Amino acid sequence: MSINPEFSQAVWNIVGSIPRGHVASYGQVAALAGHPRRARLVGRVLAGLPEDTRLPWHRVLRADGRIAFPPGEPAHREQCARLREEGVTVTGGQVDLRRHQWRPG
Repeated sequence: MSINPEFSQAVWNIVGSIPRGHVASYGQVAALAGHPRRARLVGRVLAGLPEDTRLPWHRVLRADGRIAFPPGEPAHREQCARLREEGVTVTGGQVDLRRHQWRPG
């Protein structure tokens, strides 16, 4: 299944709008892109980013605030480190969404 380019562009725009120190869930990004219940597709869009991307992919988490990568994997460590650099508290691979979730508008 190919990803609609308009959906990909919407995801990139939304993820690029998440401010430093805040996070959003995959489902939140999907809903903001006009496609609720397409959280996994958001993950696929982000997985297709080039390695040197400047898009803040690290600000997107699971609905419960957990990092989607398995603990111990390099991507998990990188995401935790990037979030901590921005002042986001990451405990046990999870972010407190009440404190850090982005609420646009």
